Amino acid sequence: MSSLFAGTYNARDTGGMPLASGGTTRSGVLYRSDSLGTASDAGLESLASTPIGVIVDFRTGPEREQAPDRLPVSRSITVVEVPLLEGAMAAPTSTGEPVSPEAMLAALSQLPTMPELYVGMLRHGAASFAQVARLVAEPADAEHPAVLVHCTAGKDRTGVATALLLDAAGAEREAVVADYALSGSNLAGEWADAMLARLAAAGVPALPQLTELVTTTPREAIEAALGWLDEQGGSAAYLRAGGLSEEHLDGLRAQLAG
Repeated sequence: MSSLFAGTYNARDTGGMPLASGGTTRSGVLYRSDSLGTASDAGLESLASTPIGVIVDFRTGPEREQAPDRLPVSRSITVVEVPLLEGAMAAPTSTGEPVSPEAMLAALSQLPTMPELYVGMLRHGAASFAQVARLVAEPADAEHPAVLVHCTAGKDRTGVATALLLDAAGAEREAVVADYALSGSNLAGEWADAMLARLAAAGVPALPQLTELVTTTPREAIEAALGWLDEQGGSAAYLRAGGLSEEHLDGLRAQLAG
């Protein structure tokens, strides 16, 4: 599947997904993407032509500095920074200090599994995810009411956020998992090769668990996250615990499910 915005690798609209109650999620409401720093001029024109009025950037400050987003110049889009540390795969050499091979291997041995990463993200991020849900539920710009969420790859922080919002809106669980898994094939090849080359240039060994963490989207990872949400009473209850009002929860469902 080609990316929605030329120059990016993993941009798409979440519309058209089957709902458990029948029907499908609405198009032009919630978009997801990798970093917009690689978007071409044509890609930015496509972005400007969408109803996107808000971009939520889950990256940390250093990530944004290393790869600033490109944005359309033809109209304004509000950028909301919601940094989530979990999922920020910075190389261990990012401090600029020399790192011994032993210290590097020790750091890499502490890498979480992807299910651990996602559950940790959810444990610490309820208020942040509720903030994003609020932006979708109550658009500030009637002419451009849609929200685009993105991080670096558009697969981990973006994947968890998208799965959470779609699940809360009533999308079929299998469709939510399939949408998450799609990112792995979108990122395979050029994007994955470039990311692994950057890590190699930083002296990071290409350990299998690191390669998986950086480039793949195994179904069991998002299934573990959704399972953890089920244990908390479900995605809607989780968002309420993060501060989302019942009114905004209804608004989220109305926007995404109609």
